[in-house]
Amino acid sequence: MKITAVLAELRGLPVDDLRSRAAEIDDQVFRLRIQRAIGQTEAGHKMRPLRRQLARLKTVLREKGVKA
Repeated sequence: MKITAVLAELRGLPVDDLRSRAAEIDDQVFRLRIQRAIGQTEAGHKMRPLRRQLARLKTVLREKGVKA
């Protein structure tokens, strides 16, 4: 799926859904960061896509004029 299609899909969602998705992804990133810091996992390859998805969500929220 292209980035423009992903952004178009996100732009069609209500603000509450965007906020909840952003909170979930932020929590996932936090947990992966902690697990990697204590040596519990080597799932660093999962961090980059999650961080990018979080950035896309925050971008759409900013476009809508809503504070994330």
